[in-house]
Amino acid sequence: MIISPFLIPVTAIIGAFVYAIIKTLAYSRVRELEIRERIAMIERGLVPAPEVDPRGFDHAMSRLDARADRTYRRTSTGRHRRAGVTMIGVGFGLMVLIAFTSGEESVAIGVGGFLVVIGIAFFINSLIEPYEPPLPQRPWSPPTPPPTPAEPPRRD
Repeated sequence: MIISPFLIPVTAIIGAFVYAIIKTLAYSRVRELEIRERIAMIERGLVPAPEVDPRGFDHAMSRLDARADRTYRRTSTGRHRRAGVTMIGVGFGLMVLIAFTSGEESVAIGVGGFLVVIGIAFFINSLIEPYEPPLPQRPWSPPTPPPTPAEPPRRD
């Protein structure tokens, strides 16, 4: 029996798709059960804690962290500095690569030098821009607990 060399990659691709579909179905079933549990708690008059829905709680916390991180990264000085250093490294890398592979140093200096000059321009731009300190963050305070439900009146 002759096995085609294309059979292995095709099987791997089909297997990856089947795995993704099964994982999605399992996740949706677990999520559905979590939602039903939450609804049952609400119907019984209980207030579900944020820990009951850990994914939602973690998602909300990560959004807050991302918002704080965005305000910190809003300054473009660091971004330009990182881009400049990266471009300088890529330019020197291309210089070395082209010089050793083709043997033409003038072409290597022309192509790599172009990227080095752009990187230096980014770096100088980061030094010229004024630094904007990140916004101060509010101290975290725990949420206030929900009020306890009043007991229904007794009918004796």
